[in-house]
Amino acid sequence: MTEPNRPPLEETPEVADAIEDDVAVDAFVTGGGPDSENPQFLAPGEEPIVRTGADQPWEPADLAVAEGRDPTPENVERARRELDRDGAAAIERTVP
Repeated sequence: MTEPNRPPLEETPEVADAIEDDVAVDAFVTGGGPDSENPQFLAPGEEPIVRTGADQPWEPADLAVAEGRDPTPENVERARRELDRDGAAAIERTVP
């Protein structure tokens, strides 16, 4: 309920001030970095820097949890075998 002498919120000076303060943020207007309208091109022969989930060390318990399993001894052992057998590919399947 509103007070009898109080205008609706939409008609208060504070709301009018907030609406008038609609200014652009410089960082978002230009120079904000590469995007679909301002792509960053690589020089010929330059390789892109791509970071994947396998760029960091993984413990078998981490892989088991990333796969949505509880870190029980059986699941950790299965993840250890998977890491030993497949290496980084085991991680890439789960955390690309």
